[in-house]
Amino acid sequence: MISVENLTKSFGTRLVFDKINFTIGSGEKVGLIGRNGEGKTTLFKMIVGEEEPDSGKVNIPKDYKIGYLKQHLEFSHNRLIDEVYSIVKSDLEDNRWKAEKVLFGLGFTKEDLDKNPYEFSGGYQVRINLAKVLVSDCDLLLLDEPTNYLDILSIRWLANFLREWKKEFILITHDRGFMDSVCTHILGIYRKKVRKIKGDTSKFYEQIRLEEEHLEKTKENIDKRKKEMEQFINKFRAKARQANLVQSRIKTLEKLKEDEVDLEPIKNLNFRFSYKPYEGKNLIHVKDITFGYHKDKPLFTNLSFSIGSNDKICIIGPNGKGKTTLIKVLSGKLKPISGEIIINNNVEIGVYEQTNIADLVDDRTIEEEIMYSDASVDRQRARDIAGIMMFSGDEALKKIGVLSGGEKSRVLLGKVIAKPVNLVMLDEPTNHLDIYSTDALLEALKQFEGAILMVTHNETFLREIANRLIVFKKDEVMLFEGTYDEFLEKVGWDEEDFTRKNEKEKEKLSKKDIRRLKAEVIAEKSKVLNPLIKEVEELERAIEESESRKTEVNSLILKYSMEGNFEEVASLSKELKNIEKNIDELYSRYEIKLSELEEKENYFQKRLEQLI
Repeated sequence: MISVENLTKSFGTRLVFDKINFTIGSGEKVGLIGRNGEGKTTLFKMIVGEEEPDSGKVNIPKDYKIGYLKQHLEFSHNRLIDEVYSIVKSDLEDNRWKAEKVLFGLGFTKEDLDKNPYEFSGGYQVRINLAKVLVSDCDLLLLDEPTNYLDILSIRWLANFLREWKKEFILITHDRGFMDSVCTHILGIYRKKVRKIKGDTSKFYEQIRLEEEHLEKTKENIDKRKKEMEQFINKFRAKARQANLVQSRIKTLEKLKEDEVDLEPIKNLNFRFSYKPYEGKNLIHVKDITFGYHKDKPLFTNLSFSIGSNDKICIIGPNGKGKTTLIKVLSGKLKPISGEIIINNNVEIGVYEQTNIADLVDDRTIEEEIMYSDASVDRQRARDIAGIMMFSGDEALKKIGVLSGGEKSRVLLGKVIAKPVNLVMLDEPTNHLDIYSTDALLEALKQFEGAILMVTHNETFLREIANRLIVFKKDEVMLFEGTYDEFLEKVGWDEEDFTRKNEKEKEKLSKKDIRRLKAEVIAEKSKVLNPLIKEVEELERAIEESESRKTEVNSLILKYSMEGNFEEVASLSKELKNIEKNIDELYSRYEIKLSELEEKENYFQKRLEQLI
């Protein structure tokens, strides 16, 4: 368990945290939420000691290990499996299986295991860092946007992994559905303070809503009293007879100003897409299109479908299969090798694609970039949209070149909003948004009257929006007519695929290899379980001794009470209180150790069952 006490942090004149306090209890799975820039990553850095607080402290128990998912990439081994396996302290072969299981779950293949980590793309290198954290024997995981760069299969695997995790973690993610599915508690940064609740994000939002209502009412009451005081003071200031009353009111007014509730406005992303009316039934007809960057390795072949004027189509599947490429082909950025795309008259398309950041002009301001979106967008409209995208006032005059990747993504989204369209094409639009902005985007998409074609791994978006799916599955692309839940029910993701990889590997082992692996597992089992068994037995003996002494003391208290020896009764009562406190502590330690022992026993039992 860790605790944070009176932690304060500023960057220059900007106060991030103001004397925050919270604890992370044993086995708690905590979702950390807050708007971009409110200090989520800063808090992680202070917990691991990479950032110093201005005041306050983080209390971490001795020998308490923390695993932190960093975006910084640095590898020290030439093979992927060695890079991840090196994190596991034990050299036993069973731990190699643990490393492989995590890598397969995160989308790596058997062929990838011997590759140099630097051969992989940036997204897969981040996955390597995640794998290293997950296989390490840590007490607390700090996971900062772990679902970034993961595809839907890996996200579903990670959710299962975290649900089965027995220790603690703190999770930052823009995916509210993912957070709610794995977390037991929510820790929210709000108005430079933190609030922690047991439950999901909906419960947290409701608590914040009630607090805001209370603050608003308090502010209204204070403002009303201040106005009444000021009117009295101005009216009777010059009259000697009321001098004492006036002075009393002045002092009260000064006290009210000290206690004044300063409700700093909260920036919320809140918007709608601009809709251009369309009368026809279909917007686009796709006929037998084939595309691949290499003609002998097409990403999709003879793909045909239509996009209706009210369709909400989500494109889903593993990374690297062609989802983003399909958006590029349909939007005209790439030409198909064969087939045709027929776009009907009066169809206007708005495209949001991650790589489009490169198309922004560094010397333009945010306001100017939005004006270039469409001829109908004047300066005031551009300024309004910039405000919606959280660039209020003069922030709209910032140059594109000084913006972060996340800020540039918001500019791209603003450009799509500015243009009246009847079809929006979106490629993973939630990346670089915080959880609040993601909620706002979801609501805007639900309200949009036109058609949507979207690449997403966010299962909340899939469930709330999609009425049709384009599914990249294994080596084929299929059109599924129905919702995401219907797809899961009728087709599914074959989630056992990544466990089957391990099973296939096991089938290739000889009987001699299996005997060797079993012997290694049994040896490690003894090494791990024997000290735990000893601790559990020692705690059991200590509890028995304490319970025996408790019975003895109770008998003595009864005896001396009957004899009227109240001095002995007082002394024994004090001892009894200490014994009971000690028993409570022993039982608490006993439950933790027993749970750890049972967890380890189950773990080794499963390992042995896999080798039968």
